[in-house]
Amino acid sequence: MFKKMLIGKIHRATVTGSDLNYVGSITIDQQLMDSAKIDIWEQVQVVNLNNGARFETYVIAGESGKGEIQLNGAAARLAQSGDKVIIMSFGWLTPEEISTLEPKIVHVDEKNHIL
Repeated sequence: MFKKMLIGKIHRATVTGSDLNYVGSITIDQQLMDSAKIDIWEQVQVVNLNNGARFETYVIAGESGKGEIQLNGAAARLAQSGDKVIIMSFGWLTPEEISTLEPKIVHVDEKNHIL
């Protein structure tokens, strides 16, 4: 049996912008993606700590080291610049894989730099 498990998480990132007219997705600094083991085009769940919104979208890569967390398309309606979000990726694992799972949890500061 497979179980859906947390694989990676960026904890308390700050939204840096939004683009309602973009076709969709969340733009994440490539350095943060790499640290949390989140891939480009991967589906992620985003939780807005300021308003309680919870939604799923896919990831596009932002410039490495710039701290960008931008919501695009319809997701731009669910957060404002300055809001704190948690970005999580999940995967389906076997019991054997679960026994060795160590999710990659990335904590960031106010400018989305890794702590």
